[in-house]
Amino acid sequence: MFDTHCHLTFDCFDGRIDAMLADARAAGVRGCISISTTTADLPRLTALADLHPSVWCSSGVHPLYSDRPIDWAAMETAARHPKCVAWGELGLDHHYSEPARDLQRSVLEEQLARIEAWTETGLAKPVVVHCRKAFEDLIPILDASTLPNDRFVFHCFTGDESDARAVLDFGGWLSFTGIVTFSNAAEVARASDLVPDDRIMVETDAPFLTPEPHRNVRPNEPRYVGCTAAFLAGRRGRDPEAFERILDANAGRFFGIEIPEG
Repeated sequence: MFDTHCHLTFDCFDGRIDAMLADARAAGVRGCISISTTTADLPRLTALADLHPSVWCSSGVHPLYSDRPIDWAAMETAARHPKCVAWGELGLDHHYSEPARDLQRSVLEEQLARIEAWTETGLAKPVVVHCRKAFEDLIPILDASTLPNDRFVFHCFTGDESDARAVLDFGGWLSFTGIVTFSNAAEVARASDLVPDDRIMVETDAPFLTPEPHRNVRPNEPRYVGCTAAFLAGRRGRDPEAFERILDANAGRFFGIEIPEG
């Protein structure tokens, strides 16, 4: 298995990275992408990717950090790192009142404009999207960019079937966390049924959202990504190992990663 989205630079993992990655390997997880939330975090991200062969990274600004200083030069520098495989995570979050929606949108639009310009210089990468209660506002903004629609993945999908159809009609991918396994998130599970095999991925979003049957474990870790994959395989009536191979192939194709053999 491969964890397409986690946050290894968060404080709860300080001093635990080696052990955590060893636990992941023991659980059959062969790699992960540690996702950027602020530009201040980027040197730590690229250093982790340098130190650990099974870790890749992204470069971008999370909408909930739109009110923090942004070093656009650092974002470009990180994107040029050989193990930086994506832009983001970027997007809109309407669940919280802060940062203000206007600020989130302004940062998103500038970020997309810069990514478009950097793409023209050879930095073409897929984009990891954060979208919470903002599908109607966010999809038109992404659609108006010059970036290919099939290079956006809506990570940690928490919408319903209507939202999933909107993403699929747009041309994007959907990625699911442990939320899809929760008994109180049946709408997310139903939405997952709509996603074709060639546009679905899984992730942990660690340290958040540990999947069942480990939901009470804190923090979440990459070793639990297989639980989400197994849940989705069960809903689809698929052999778990065969479905995991599909998910890994999708991750490798979308992010341009040669996932290590088990």
